[in-house]
Amino acid sequence: MVLILELVGTVAFAISGAAVGVRKKMDVLGVMILAMTTAVGGGIIRDVILNVTPPAAFRTPVYALSALAVGLVVFILEARRLFREKPRIYERVLLWMDALGLGLFTVSGMRAAYAALPDANAFLAVFVGVVTGVGGGVLRDVMSGSVPYIFVKDFYATASLAGAVVCALAWDRLGALPSMVAGACLIVLLRLLAVRFRWRLPRIGE
Repeated sequence: MVLILELVGTVAFAISGAAVGVRKKMDVLGVMILAMTTAVGGGIIRDVILNVTPPAAFRTPVYALSALAVGLVVFILEARRLFREKPRIYERVLLWMDALGLGLFTVSGMRAAYAALPDANAFLAVFVGVVTGVGGGVLRDVMSGSVPYIFVKDFYATASLAGAVVCALAWDRLGALPSMVAGACLIVLLRLLAVRFRWRLPRIGE
C-alpha cells in the first residue's frame, strides 16, 4: 500500500512538473527532466538529510523512470496543446496534481524518517516530511524560472505542515498507514479549500 501511495504521488508530481515544462515551451527532454526532478527531488533532499546514501531515487529507479515516462506522455499527447492554449485547464491540473503530490510525499517523507531513525522525535519527522513534500516543487519552479510555490501560493507549505503534525500525533495511536492517509487527505483538502476560499497568510504591505 505504501508503494502504491508513493507511485501515485510520483505520477502526480511528474504531471505537475511536465505541465510546467510544456507551459514554458521546453523541448521533450526538458519536459521529461522537469517531470522527474519534481517527482524525485524532494525524496533526494530527504535522504541527504537522513544520511541515506545513495538516495532511494537511485537505488529504486522505478520512481525516476515512471516520472520520465509520464513526462514523455504529457509531451506527446493532446495535453501539450491544452496546457498552452487553455490556462484554466493548466491551472486546475497543476493544482490537483500538486496538492496530491504534496500530501502523499509529505507523509511518505515522515515514514522514511521513522524507518531510518526509529527513535526519531516528532519534530524531525515533521521537518523531513515537509521538506520531502515541498522540495520537488521548489526545484521545479527554480529550474523553470518561476518563484517557488512555497513563497507565493496560499497554504502550500502551511498545508504540508498541518498534515505532517496530524500524522505525527496519530502515528503511535493509529499506526503508520492510517496516520499517513489522514495526514495526506488533510493536506489535499487544505490546499483545495485555500484556493477555493482564497485563504492566505499575512503578507508585507497588508
